Amino acid sequence: MDMRKIVGRNVKRLRLKKELSQEQFAELSGFSQQYLSGLENGRRNPTVVTVYELAQSLGVSHLDLLRP
Repeated sequence: MDMRKIVGRNVKRLRLKKELSQEQFAELSGFSQQYLSGLENGRRNPTVVTVYELAQSLGVSHLDLLRP
């Protein structure tokens, strides 16, 4: 499976688990809503730093975003 889709699905799953809208998560994480939308849809290729920062914003390990 495409790693972009794995990361995107995990970000979306964890965001929804915390009951955050994309707009709320954008404010919390510092990434734009447009970027997060593209990421969750597997259209963005996040850097290692981005994966780490998103995980920190969600309160999870960066590994949680990389697991299929």
